[in-house]
Amino acid sequence: MKQIAITYPDDKTLMYRLLRTQLTGLVDGVPHLTANLANTSALLAGALRDINWVGFYLLKDDTLILGPFQGKPACVEIKVGKGVCGTAVAEDRTMLVPDVHAFPGHIACDSASNSEIVVPIHCSGKVVGVLDIDSPCLHRFDDEDRHGLECLVHTLEGMLSESLLELC
Repeated sequence: MKQIAITYPDDKTLMYRLLRTQLTGLVDGVPHLTANLANTSALLAGALRDINWVGFYLLKDDTLILGPFQGKPACVEIKVGKGVCGTAVAEDRTMLVPDVHAFPGHIACDSASNSEIVVPIHCSGKVVGVLDIDSPCLHRFDDEDRHGLECLVHTLEGMLSESLLELC
């Protein structure tokens, strides 16, 4: 397969629009959840600047289990309500944390991480996992990232609705 180098635009709105188009091309018609999440994390790792970890945690009972990711080895299990990821699940909302060291109960999987964004993933109205992205930069993520990543996750939910059913 021939690799094509893509330069992503500095404008975040355009970048996230391009990422949604690329994501659709990657996962459309592919019925394998693990493969699709792995390709999604690779796509984001290649596109987003100033990040050191991007990946997924999938919910099983009251515990998030590490899924496909790009970055250093990570925490394998996170209880719902614990850390940024567990809080995102418990509160069913995107968590944008400008300084993880100021977040009560932050779980430090990579000591280089300074900011984080976590977006819940849904199936049939229920949280089934999260997209988690860490950065070594303080205040790396903003409302444009929140909106862009929420739209990306919404696209992913629609494309993977059948394979997400195994998590519902």
